[in-house]
Amino acid sequence: MDHIQAEAWLHSLPHRTRMPGVESERQLLARLGNPEASLKFVHIVGTNGKGSTAAMLSSILQKAGYKVGCTISPFVLEFRERFQINGEMIPPDQLAAVTDQVRRAAEQMEAETGELPCEFAAVTAVALVWFAQSGCDIVVLEAGIGGRLDATNAVENTEAVCITHIGLDHTDMLGETTGAIAAEKCGVFRPGRPVICYPEQPQDAFDEIVVRAHDMGCELVVPELEDLHPRRGRPLENRFDYGGYEVVLSLPGPHQQRNTMVVIETALALWRRGWDISDDAILQGLYAVHFPARVEVVRRDPLIIIDGCHNPDGAAALALTLRQAKLEGMACIMGMMKDKDCTGVLRQLTDSFDHLYTVAPAGPRAMDPDQLADLAKPFFGRATVCDSLADALELAWEDGFEGCVICGSLYLASEARAMLVPAKN
Repeated sequence: MDHIQAEAWLHSLPHRTRMPGVESERQLLARLGNPEASLKFVHIVGTNGKGSTAAMLSSILQKAGYKVGCTISPFVLEFRERFQINGEMIPPDQLAAVTDQVRRAAEQMEAETGELPCEFAAVTAVALVWFAQSGCDIVVLEAGIGGRLDATNAVENTEAVCITHIGLDHTDMLGETTGAIAAEKCGVFRPGRPVICYPEQPQDAFDEIVVRAHDMGCELVVPELEDLHPRRGRPLENRFDYGGYEVVLSLPGPHQQRNTMVVIETALALWRRGWDISDDAILQGLYAVHFPARVEVVRRDPLIIIDGCHNPDGAAALALTLRQAKLEGMACIMGMMKDKDCTGVLRQLTDSFDHLYTVAPAGPRAMDPDQLADLAKPFFGRATVCDSLADALELAWEDGFEGCVICGSLYLASEARAMLVPAKN
């Protein structure tokens, strides 16, 4: 198969199977010779901030001189983004070759158990095989949904666990409260391995994390907010001091300052475990990091921001970022998936915009823009239904707006980046 066929085969697999994802992954990896056994991991779980946390930590480890595998989910522009070594995507020919290995193992698994692995299990297996074959020193592994039953929980050689902010998402699978969701995330803890926790968790979630860390004999590290001191910078730039680290970060927003605190504490926890990570590597890695579609400024004249927020917590972080940057009078172009808490997202953004332009992102789960506009009416002065993202941008400029935010879905963010960000040669 070529890389296009490889991607098509992975997408053809079921999203869910009777077998939990973690067991599906174990079965698949066993037939692949357990490539994960030769790797060491930092496991990242949480509701919001996993991707940017993974990107920051990977950048630090790379600056420290390590060969770093990293999984990112979901991708923004290209499927191969999900598999990276030292910031470079898997080459097309290697994606094809490794996927072919996984496909053969999956067919063997189906013959013996009557069940194919789910898509995420197969994608995770592709990543682990490639990382093992490439000789990665360490892998920054972003969990999918939850933790306890997630395919990524099949790995054992975990050096540390990061828990990003926990909120209400995927409640049909993980539980109706943040405490119940936290219990699922804590399922990736390993005895005696450090756990680094986002500093502002819902109380019931934090209580669950404390108990589980104690029961597993894990050192629990929670960054102290009093050690965080923001510095003045231009709008949508992050400059701050944390514990003596003078950080310059391209990822805007106070939530990214808190994610950075988690990342710095994780780097220090790894240092205590014998990894050679200098203070310079930490600062250089943070300075170099770039992560698309996370309050990303893609143009400054006119100002255009892309954000992939798709749940209320993500929308709240976007609203706070815009408020602190004193960005007013911006238009909002929004498209969402119909299985998300669209009303919750709209409620969080009600004070950030007066005018909403609704569009339909790509994909069968996209909410109809007319329906989204109806949901928006209690929260926004005006909501205009648009046929496409291009039409929405044109209307926003015609209506006199000097900037806009495109948000609500990573699918929409992907379309916006393809339209607005020049492709790299």
